[in-house]
This record gives sequence, structure tokens and C-alpha cells, in this order.
Amino acid sequence: MKIYNTLSKTKEEFVPIEPGKVRMYVCGPTVYNFIHIGNARPMIVFDTVRRYFEYKGYEVNYVSNFTDVDDKIIKKANEEGVDSAVISERYIEECKKDMAGMNVRMGTTNPKATEEIPGMLDMIQTLMDKGYAYNTADGTVYYRTRKFKGYGKLSHKNLDDLQSGFREIKVTGADQKEDELDFVLWKPKKEGEPYWDSPWCCGRPGWHIECSVMSKRYLGEEIDIHAGGEDLIFPHHENEIAQSEAASGKPFAHYWMHNAFLNIDNRKMSKSLGNFFTVREISEKYDLQVLRFFMLSAHYRSPLNFSAELMEASKNGLTRILTAVDNLRTLEKDAEVRDLNEEEEKLVKEGAAYVAKFEEAMDDDFNTADAISALFELVKFANTTADASRAKEYLGYLLTEIEKLCDVLGIITEKKEEILDADIEALIEERQAARKAKNFARADEIRDELLAKGIVLKDTREGVKWERA
Repeated sequence: MKIYNTLSKTKEEFVPIEPGKVRMYVCGPTVYNFIHIGNARPMIVFDTVRRYFEYKGYEVNYVSNFTDVDDKIIKKANEEGVDSAVISERYIEECKKDMAGMNVRMGTTNPKATEEIPGMLDMIQTLMDKGYAYNTADGTVYYRTRKFKGYGKLSHKNLDDLQSGFREIKVTGADQKEDELDFVLWKPKKEGEPYWDSPWCCGRPGWHIECSVMSKRYLGEEIDIHAGGEDLIFPHHENEIAQSEAASGKPFAHYWMHNAFLNIDNRKMSKSLGNFFTVREISEKYDLQVLRFFMLSAHYRSPLNFSAELMEASKNGLTRILTAVDNLRTLEKDAEVRDLNEEEEKLVKEGAAYVAKFEEAMDDDFNTADAISALFELVKFANTTADASRAKEYLGYLLTEIEKLCDVLGIITEKKEEILDADIEALIEERQAARKAKNFARADEIRDELLAKGIVLKDTREGVKWERA
């Protein structure tokens, strides 16, 4: 199995630190609103990487965090007149709903930044003791960037090139930095912000220290894979390396994986351009399995363009696979139990070649685009060789192999429970009553329940319309 390592800019053979086990950290979302489809790409991509490792027999310790203290969270909390924890908890739960819709599994651990403050204080103190960090008169703690000799090795730029790229939050005392390249580890509290006690001042952590600490606590000082979107390479992941390796004296992550950007209608996704979509908005038009299938239709390191036309193509492709699975289930149920004949034994070997082709694609830096092509070939092979005359064992073989490959891609092959029109209308009436009573939690539950059964609701001026996905 080969992985493209951002650190070396080459594909490298994957060799785990501990045989048979994978320690993997994926940077999670900042929870101040519904996640957008740009957030969805790394979630889907690295969930698929995890699934493939498990398919190959690895035990995966998969950690993905929630950043639940941030300027955007604080701003929204102040606008609503609530504690910032109210905002973060609300959107963590909404994020979990969207993840479930996309069949993205929760991590082995999903730590929250606010619950890891003691570890952050310990690491910052270690960095200060080693001379990699210092505090200013107002209590701000900075990291001495130039002191870490390997700084820039992930982004492949030198310090002078990187200087213009820093996008850290401006904090009180910034003019007290020893060097303008130094970045924040701890910052003083401001009015209306959550804060914690520390040896330097009452305040809160900088963004970068969070992931270094959570990765260390749940995976150890040295991990196999660290992953996220390519926008995190600098400064976030570069700073994580500087912090973690200076504190431990060990290599932080052996392999760095980054997915490329998602564009919409060939333009970068942006609220200002009006082409910004949340996963929740997409779920009103499509089953989120379609979004997942679409995201895997291109290699994760290639830019991906989102459009209605491509989503429709993904919907049709997914339907082809699921129709084949349903057909095999029907045939297998009533098939004759007998030994395979000579022709069927030969067909099993031909089918195995498509499975091998799928694995070959995934072994080559998780090339899901080519893996899906191999799956389509296996589906076509099943459609042309499966009929009522075949042995139950042969039909079961095809069904099992297709289902296993679908599971690697996170495609749910179980048929959704059908729901009667009258039951749909009754639930819609209950949802309307809940909304009128301002019981929005129940209204959302009903919408999600219907969506899980393939029913998409549309709120229009004429009332609520629905259709089967």
C-alpha cells in the first residue's frame, strides 16, 4: 500500500509504527454553524481511508476533534446572548446528524478542545522549559518559530517565504513578540470570552496547540498518519509539527495526507459568490449517500467540482450499484443449493479479478475514482452472469463481494424501509405543529426521520412539498 506523503512529496510504502495497527488523526470542524460541503470532503475521504485499512485487517485508532472554542463560536454566542458552549454543543449534534447521513463513522475518540486544557497547559510549559516558547508582560505565550530548525518542511518553504502566509488571530501584546513569525500558544481573555486559569494569565489556547495535545493524548507522541484539507498545511499543520516535535524530540507523524479543494460550478466555494452550500441544504435535494458517492468519484488529491449535473450523474451511478445488489438478493433468496459447476467456478475466478483491481486502485494512494470504476465492472459482470439458473453459492459470492467493496466506500446497500404516503403526510402535519409550537428539535427529528426513509421535504410558499429520493 502506497500513500502520497505531503512531507516528502512522494508516494511511500505504508509501514505502520506498530504492525497491524494504524494511529490516525484527522483535523475536525470548528463548530459554530452547520458544516458545509467543503468540510464534508475530508470527513468522507478519510473515513474511507479508515474503512480500507480495516478491510485490509488493520486495527485503526481514529481520532478526529471538534474545535469548540474559537472566535467565530464566541461571536455567534454573543450575538445570541448565550454561553459559547451552547453554540458548540448545538452544532456538534448537528454535525453528527450530517455525518450519519453521509455514513461517516464517529472516531475511536472525538475529543473537544475545551476538555483538553490541562494537557495544553502542560505542553506549553514543556515548550517554555525547553526554550521554544516565552510569555510577554500581558501573559500571552508565543512559540519561537525560528528556534525550530525543521520549520517549513511540510509546506516546503523557508521562513522568509512563509512570513506573508501567517493568518493567526491578532491578540493583545502582538507588538511584544520577539519575532514577527512567532505564533500564539496562549492568549489573554477578552470581555465576553470563555477563559481558563493558567500560570501566565486567564485566557484561552491558540488554535494550533489543540491538535498537538489531543493527538498526543489519544494516539501517543508519534503517530502513523495526520490528515486534513490542504488549506491546513500552513500554518496549522506546520505549527503542529513545530510544537509536537520540539516538545517530544520525536517525529510527530510519519505520513501527512491532504485532500484538495472543492469548487462549485468551477469557482471556489465562497459565501460572497453565493455558491456556498451546507450539507444540510444538499440533504434537502439528495440522499447524502449521493453526496458521499460524488465525493469519492475523484481522487482525493485532485480538485473536485461540485455541480447539479455531476450530482445527478452520481445519483444514477449509485442507483446502478444498488439495483444490482437488490437483483442479486432476489435471485439468491430462491436459488438452488448445489455445488458450483465448472462454468461457475470459472466465473468466480473472473469475479475475483475485479475485486483485485479494486484493491490495486485503493492500494495506490486510495484512488477511489479507479476503485469505483472496478466496482462498476464487477456490477456489470454480475448483471450479465447472474440469473435464476445459477447456484446459490455463486450468487451469494457476487453479492458478498459487491457489498464488501461498497462498505469500504461507505455505501449503504441495505434497502430503506418504505413508508406509506398517509404516514408521510401525518408526520409532516406533526412537524408543522411542532414548528408552530417552536419545538424545533422535534421538527428537525421528523425531517431527519423522513430523510432516513428517502423522503425529501421542501418548504415552499404553497406549503410543505415532499418527494421520494
